Amino acid sequence: MAIAYEVNSEDLINKSQILTIFLNASLHLETTGFVYLRMPDNPVKYGDKQELICKSMQDFQIQPVWQLKKTESKVFVINNGREAAVTSEPYTSKLSLKNITEVWAGEYTCAYHQRSTSYDIAHKASAVMDVALLPIIHITTVPSFPRCQSTDDLAVLGKCEIRESIESYTVKWTSQNTEATIIPLKPDEPLEETVGYTAQAVVGCHRMPHKPQLTCTFHNRHNQSRKASVDINIIYVGDKFCRAEGEWKETKAGFTAVLKCKNTVGQRRRKCNDSAAWEEEVEVCVNVNVTNALQQASMVDIGVGLLDENVADLFSRFQNITNETEAINTFSNVQASVDVLVVLGYKLNSINNDTTVDDLLDSSSNLMAKSLAKSWNGTVEGNLSLAETYLGCFEKLIAASNITANNRKTNIEVDSCNKERGSICTNTAFGVTVKFDSADSGTVKTTGIKQLGKYLPQTDKKYKLNSIIVSTTAETKQLDSVKVEIDFKLEHERPRNVEIKCVYWDNTTRQWSEDGCEWSGPWGSGGRCICSHLSSFAILMAREPIELAGLSEITFVGLSISVMSLVISLAIEFTVWSAVVKTNTLYLRHLAHVNISLCLLLADCCFLASSKPQNISETMCKTLVVLKHFCYLSMFFWMLCLSSTLLHQAVFLFHIVSKKDYLRFSLILGYACPLIIVVLTFLLCNGGTESLYYNSDTCWLVYNGLFKGSLHSFLVPVGIIVFLNVFSMLVVIMKLLDHPKSTETRCEKERMAAKTIMRTVILLTPIFGVTWIFGFGVTFFDLSSGDLASVANYAFSLLNSFQGLFILLTTCLGDTQTREALLNRFQKKVDSSISESSTKLDTT
Repeated sequence: MAIAYEVNSEDLINKSQILTIFLNASLHLETTGFVYLRMPDNPVKYGDKQELICKSMQDFQIQPVWQLKKTESKVFVINNGREAAVTSEPYTSKLSLKNITEVWAGEYTCAYHQRSTSYDIAHKASAVMDVALLPIIHITTVPSFPRCQSTDDLAVLGKCEIRESIESYTVKWTSQNTEATIIPLKPDEPLEETVGYTAQAVVGCHRMPHKPQLTCTFHNRHNQSRKASVDINIIYVGDKFCRAEGEWKETKAGFTAVLKCKNTVGQRRRKCNDSAAWEEEVEVCVNVNVTNALQQASMVDIGVGLLDENVADLFSRFQNITNETEAINTFSNVQASVDVLVVLGYKLNSINNDTTVDDLLDSSSNLMAKSLAKSWNGTVEGNLSLAETYLGCFEKLIAASNITANNRKTNIEVDSCNKERGSICTNTAFGVTVKFDSADSGTVKTTGIKQLGKYLPQTDKKYKLNSIIVSTTAETKQLDSVKVEIDFKLEHERPRNVEIKCVYWDNTTRQWSEDGCEWSGPWGSGGRCICSHLSSFAILMAREPIELAGLSEITFVGLSISVMSLVISLAIEFTVWSAVVKTNTLYLRHLAHVNISLCLLLADCCFLASSKPQNISETMCKTLVVLKHFCYLSMFFWMLCLSSTLLHQAVFLFHIVSKKDYLRFSLILGYACPLIIVVLTFLLCNGGTESLYYNSDTCWLVYNGLFKGSLHSFLVPVGIIVFLNVFSMLVVIMKLLDHPKSTETRCEKERMAAKTIMRTVILLTPIFGVTWIFGFGVTFFDLSSGDLASVANYAFSLLNSFQGLFILLTTCLGDTQTREALLNRFQKKVDSSISESSTKLDTT
């Protein structure tokens, strides 16, 4: 209902209140005449500065609301922004526009609202502002590279395309550096919201010192102009060029052909190199929705609409756009999507709406989808990679967001806590626990980001990322003392002797840095890092195990000497066997020595054969592991045979074991027991499956931690045997020391044999025991744990690789009977040789 009547605003309020009482309803009134607008003359110049003044006839003692109506369905509230400023005082409100563009064209309304629970009276004034527009011009020639086949002139079309507009432009064509004749043609019919303006130019095919050029200039109603120029790149007779190939037309050598993207925004480029050969196509095509989102992001703070509402609307749309990963699965689309976050990161100081924060996390998580992994690899103009840009702007947006609880998305999780002074703040993201301690109070946020680490540049190829990226920010920017304790979950289990680094992303060096962070050791299924600053943290793991200098050389030299020593030892045993094996005691001793030497010889040969696992087949590797497992165990079980027999003789002085019984006992203990252990271990590990029974990288048994892995089927028996050997030696020594003097003794030869065995066991047991005690140290202490592990490795290699030499020195050359028998054997040969020579001389 429209009523034309002069009325005072106070009377209007009083009558409205009375009317609502009788009608029992709310009242909405609009008035004209109380307020009027002073507008600039239409049309307004493009890029100009203007002031719109709203004056009221009365002092309503309230601030007016400025609105801009773009279409029937889109009405925006105008606020202070980058391009708009609203100032108000009694009777007057002023809207200052700093840069007039098509955004500011439309119907303006200035309204004073007098409201109560029962009525709403709006005193309005409206006016339209028309803007003389200027277009964005895309200019090309058709064909892009006209080719001269003779000296005749060529006809070339120049084409300028702009978005369809209500502005009536005057278009002029000019040419530079050419005597071309230009004939303007009628504008094309609008196609896909664009309008094309063309002109025909006739150019000569004789070479000119400067490239011919076409320029189109658009003039608006204020005679403001905007122009665009294009070179006419002529392929003269004799010039190299790439021949047409599919959509790509003939292109001059050294130039780049350009095509518009289909159904997207941007260009496709393909260079014809100096050799007149086509290079790979470079596509810079961006999804229309992503382009619109980027444009909207650049305008959220200009003053059209409330900032919070603009941002909420943008993130709601952006979340839907990024959720369709197939539509943005190119580098250009991902780059444009990151640019949306970059723009908002610079513009927003706070994000308080929970729905907006949720949409921000959803869209950021969508960009980390695994399906977009290949789309993160591309060339970016500038210093920062795309992943670095994403990390920087996302950290800004998280710092600006009001997050009070855990928010978990597919690839991003954010947790926050309100730290009180003197307390420790604990956050968790994707199973990574972060404990924050400082003297300051405030909100602490922790963000876990999956996939991003794969895209960040890393020049040190010796290490690889082995965790998600965890970013921690605090409300207080300047912190005097900070302790950040991070319990990481490793993405891949750390192999033995592989170094771990705690690092943070250094924006200065653009690399991972250890400064202020240290590895505190394993923690559960991961590891703990302690840092003294806030940043984005991660764990780096070395690609190769730590190698101790000279350790391989020591091992190979020692094993080579051991193999030769064991061969010599066996040769000596076979040479002097009949001369020294006179009693049961000597028989059992030398039988054990022979089998110990034989088992160790085979084991060392297998070790040398598998020293370079990468050069042998998987089947050969498995076979050598089984042989080493069996031979080393047999060696220790034969040591047990020797020590247990000696213990039996020391305890039961008058009980004699026959050779047959001893041989049966020794064969069962020395070969059957280790064989059973090896077979059972092999079967329990799914028939010797790789990574369960053996490790193909080392060609040895698997160790996955304390009492985890097939290696314990070797360590446990060896540990028990070493313990029993030491125990047997101590018992024998005690028995000999406590032996009564009046006791009748056996023959002197038996006593000498017993003493020899005891001396041998005393020598052998410490050698084998100490060696494998260091071996336990090698197993249980990782090389990354410090110097103690290095000492254990060097000691183990030095002592264990020379075991064959120790056996030769102690059991053969160090034994008096064996040494004398060997000398006698050589003496007999020498005497026999001399006697034979004398006989021949006498005969002669």
